[in-house]
Amino acid sequence: MGPITNFHHDGFDMQRPFDAAVVIATILRPTLKDALLSVFRQNFKGRVQILVGIDKPLGDRGVLESALAERPPHQAVTVLDPGYSTSVRHGGLHPDRWGGVLHTVMSYLANSRFVAYLADDNWMGPRHLGSLLNAIGERDWAFSLRWYVDEKTRQPICVDQWESVGPGRGVFAERFGGFVDPNCMLLNKLRCEPVLRYRSLPLTTPEGEVPSDRAVFQQLRERPWACTGLPTSFYMIQSSDENHENRMNAIRRGLAGSAEASVLAAFQGA
Repeated sequence: MGPITNFHHDGFDMQRPFDAAVVIATILRPTLKDALLSVFRQNFKGRVQILVGIDKPLGDRGVLESALAERPPHQAVTVLDPGYSTSVRHGGLHPDRWGGVLHTVMSYLANSRFVAYLADDNWMGPRHLGSLLNAIGERDWAFSLRWYVDEKTRQPICVDQWESVGPGRGVFAERFGGFVDPNCMLLNKLRCEPVLRYRSLPLTTPEGEVPSDRAVFQQLRERPWACTGLPTSFYMIQSSDENHENRMNAIRRGLAGSAEASVLAAFQGA
């Protein structure tokens, strides 16, 4: 496998722009297969380019090869494997700890105006890409809602009603002006070109640096957007997240039918 490898049938026209692209940065977790299969199984039948960037091959490369065996003929997979990490987490030069510059580089490489993102431990519902493309129109970006997923069972818990809910909404409305998880986003990369670099830059706050997903949202929140209103993204909750306990308290209260103020208080550590 070279630095850039394309997996497609003979005669597949890679030069013709795709209807959508999906960017995945990975360390080759076993869950990468589920992520790729979720893209392969989209109801959307247009041409889709999937760009997989290997930050550091901590897992088995066989997980990628196994998934590629199920690639449908209307989708192509482009693998970028530079042979080194660009992230400070793995000895690279760039500050983003979740992929270095891979997300930004692959966003530029994508041969489509419309770029979606997917973490290698998350997945898409079958309607995800199609509903985002229907929603975005001539706007700069669109987003879906998301499900919270248990990290041990990989089963959905409930729809996120508090965090990734859009500009000016949710528990981050006051501090960050709202929030949308990049896994829920579809960007028109030509209209949002100045935003692409922020996908690889942590956001600096008075409390310290937070992941680049906050920086991206800060750049997007004032731009024209649309929401599908559908929970088609699946986000795995991690116990290592510093917000984990507040999130779980809010989920428990939400599932128990508590008032919105109580749920917000739980997220804020009350």
